[in-house]
Amino acid sequence: IFISLFVCYGILILYYWQSWRSIPDFTTPSAAPAISISIIIPARNEERNIGLLLEALQKQTYPKESFEIIVVDDHSTDATGEIVNRFPGVILLKLEDDAINSYKKKAIEKGIAAARGDLIITTDADCIPPSAWLQTLVSFKQQTNAAFIVAPVVFNCNAEIVQVFQAMDFMVLQGITGASVYKKIHSMCNGANLAYERKSFYEVNGFTGIDHIASGDDMLLMHKIAKKYPDRIQYLKSKNAIVSTKPMES
Repeated sequence: IFISLFVCYGILILYYWQSWRSIPDFTTPSAAPAISISIIIPARNEERNIGLLLEALQKQTYPKESFEIIVVDDHSTDATGEIVNRFPGVILLKLEDDAINSYKKKAIEKGIAAARGDLIITTDADCIPPSAWLQTLVSFKQQTNAAFIVAPVVFNCNAEIVQVFQAMDFMVLQGITGASVYKKIHSMCNGANLAYERKSFYEVNGFTGIDHIASGDDMLLMHKIAKKYPDRIQYLKSKNAIVSTKPMES
């Protein structure tokens, strides 16, 4: 039984690996027509990280007049809100709802309700995107007409074994994610790096029907949109689209 399971697992991993290799690398064009973007960032007690993310967003190559940044403070008890207010033009909303099942879904929902952009991009407060991140996502959206874009995330680790292990494990998971989306096997994604049409979010009634589940602001939403637009779910394979985040320190 053990050998049979091992063989099946090996075949599955090889299939994912070959599928990952078959995804074409996307090359970002030097220029593309701008579309309006709303970046939604849920944040709870992220005073150590939120400033670094907002600085990285200020360095984007995408036209600044074409995107807005919305931070939704999810009941922070530290200086998260104060730090956000130091960045001119960044919209700060406060999530005041209590006794709800999924605070992150509620935060994203509140951010989208205030958003003006046609394309919603979500990331986490402890992430850092490259300077061409927005340009790459928009160019990919325009070339593929995707309703939902899954993009890569990587751990920015040091040489400690516990962090290297997390990075390797997460890298495999990201490879499986890309392969799964490209081959349309099943719904996998990471809320730290997603883009989807605002109109598609409302067409599937947002998080309605899945808001009783604490998690799933990414994969469950993806599944809802995939049921409506099965051919408009895309994976973006590009170094310019990789968002980095931190592993656990212990």
